[in-house]
Amino acid sequence: MSQILWTLYNDEAGFIVSAEMVLIATVAVLSLVVGLSEVSHGVNQELEDVGSAFGALQQSYVYRGLGTRDKATMFGSYFQDHVDLCDSQFDVIPTAPRDENGGQIGGQHGHHGE
Repeated sequence: MSQILWTLYNDEAGFIVSAEMVLIATVAVLSLVVGLSEVSHGVNQELEDVGSAFGALQQSYVYRGLGTRDKATMFGSYFQDHVDLCDSQFDVIPTAPRDENGGQIGGQHGHHGE
């Protein structure tokens, strides 16, 4: 019995493989985090482009009325679109991370424009 326990204690065959798997898993998780962050930025930019495209649509229309001197008359109509908040491109900008109370996390790093 002691020979089996001593053999199991000295067995290091699986240690290298598990250490390599931990290293591979760590690299894979870090790569996923970076990749998903880039996907998030790309999706936000595309959604801003879609919103800007909708905001840039010309929504005004006019049609003139028709009529004769003695008979029926159809009146015209008019509509004008006004500029809305966040109608232009580049309205969505990145900001520094904040904690639950609104305070900035990590000091002044990553703060743009100040």
